Amino acid sequence: MKVVIVGGVAGGATAAARLRRLSESAEIIVLERSGFVSYANCGLPYYLGGVIKSQGALTLQTPESFKNRFAIDVRVRNEVVAVDPEAKTVTVRALEEGREYTETYDKLVLSPGAHPIRPNLPGIDNPRILTLRTVEDTLAIRSYIEQHQPRNAVIVGGGFIGLEVAESLLHAGIPVTLLQLMDQVLPPLDYDVACEVHQYLRSKGLDLRLREEVQGFTEAGASLSVLLKGKEPVAADLVLMAVGVLPETTLAKQIGLTLGVRGAIVVNEHMETSQPDIYAVGDAVEVRHAITGAPSHIALAGPANKQGRIAADHISGRPSKFRGAMGSSVIKLFDMTVANTGLNERQAKEAGIPYDKVINYSASHATYYPGARNMTIKTIFDPETGRILGAQAVGFAGVDKRIDVLATAIRGGLTAGDLEELDLVYSPPYGSAKDPVNMVGYTIENLQAGLVRQYHWHDVETLPNDGSVTLLDVRMGYEYEAGHIPGAVNIPVDDLRGRMGELDQSKPVYVNCHSGLRSYIACRILSQNGFDCYNLSGGFRFYELVATDMAYDEDPTHPCGIKIER
Repeated sequence: MKVVIVGGVAGGATAAARLRRLSESAEIIVLERSGFVSYANCGLPYYLGGVIKSQGALTLQTPESFKNRFAIDVRVRNEVVAVDPEAKTVTVRALEEGREYTETYDKLVLSPGAHPIRPNLPGIDNPRILTLRTVEDTLAIRSYIEQHQPRNAVIVGGGFIGLEVAESLLHAGIPVTLLQLMDQVLPPLDYDVACEVHQYLRSKGLDLRLREEVQGFTEAGASLSVLLKGKEPVAADLVLMAVGVLPETTLAKQIGLTLGVRGAIVVNEHMETSQPDIYAVGDAVEVRHAITGAPSHIALAGPANKQGRIAADHISGRPSKFRGAMGSSVIKLFDMTVANTGLNERQAKEAGIPYDKVINYSASHATYYPGARNMTIKTIFDPETGRILGAQAVGFAGVDKRIDVLATAIRGGLTAGDLEELDLVYSPPYGSAKDPVNMVGYTIENLQAGLVRQYHWHDVETLPNDGSVTLLDVRMGYEYEAGHIPGAVNIPVDDLRGRMGELDQSKPVYVNCHSGLRSYIACRILSQNGFDCYNLSGGFRFYELVATDMAYDEDPTHPCGIKIER
């Protein structure tokens, strides 16, 4: 059997290695148009700022190592320009030699990846406007920085690549302005969770500008001028376009393969395309979302590697199936970790899935052991069954492992009750006897059992201000004086039993504290004394994060203008 693989990065390289492990007799050829195979795509931004110092560290395998260990024929700088499914041949252009040749195949695996979006804007072809996707891109940007010593940089786009490059450039001492069209960075997050990221990035020196529409680029002396809609231009010696990627489907269109979401290649659970004996894997394919079941495009390394393995299995006669992806991801931003898995609110709404949400603020490990840091965890769940649908977390230690546990819970169909019972490791340096994941389960179970009712930051402005409700802040006086929800009265939780007579029992009471814990205790006290009580999810801290973000640029078009009284 002869297998030709087009593309030698994550999915293609995994498929090749798996095929060899399953068959010593197969002839395996990998054709890669760039000069590198099996490289650490996700590590490229860290090479720019010198965090990763060696260029060689970016490549996990070379053509020579593939040949020596796996007896696989890897040809870099060889681009497949045509496929004939009837004849089962590919036409290959050897880029360095300038010649074309033909290879036959029994099975063909397409792993062309995705390409960075380069919007059709005036001036977009200026050589100082770069993108980052391949090792060659990384070397070009690094070379540009070393040769031209840019005084500043503009990054267009606030996704993973844009933020990671921003960190690397700031690490290298280059001031960075990041322009994002949306009202938040990191689209997998909900806006409210992203607010914490915005505040942190600005504290680290990033000039973060949201709701900015780039309209073009012009020369401005020794610099570029980035033109913005309705705003003054921004000067830049270097511009990185990082507004997302699209599936690379040039060959797929030429072959006539069925395409789906965002033009990605439609495959079945064995990674077979609409043409016999042609498979596709990686960032170029459409996948089923593991929760909604909807066709999706999820361009991440984890799914790509799994798909390469599954394609190789099926080619070798093994009945492996790809059962969908949830979009689990994590990013390091300076000392902060941001991670997510499953559905966010926007995705749940779009899919028509009923959901509720809780916000927890938990310590990374036992608070009496030095170094504990709190993390924000937002969890999306089914209000009827308590099944976990998604989670997002922001913090400085232990975030990744909590999201990994929640990703496992989602894949296993676990409920809040199951989270309560998870037997997670505990030692003071690593966790708490009630782990943050357990606390998510307890919080949801309290809601489902009717022990507490909640309201959210976006509900505050809709509460009547005619005196028919009571806003109660149960923090200490000094906390209240530093900032509080307008109209809230202050009775510290430890004084509540003795001062309950100051509250009108005929009015609903909307309670808040710093994180939601003291106000939960207050709600239990009040509800057992005949009050109609609601707890602010995430507490004043979370409310203040959103209010601060909304007030940052005083944008009157923002959908929700919540305020703080000091």
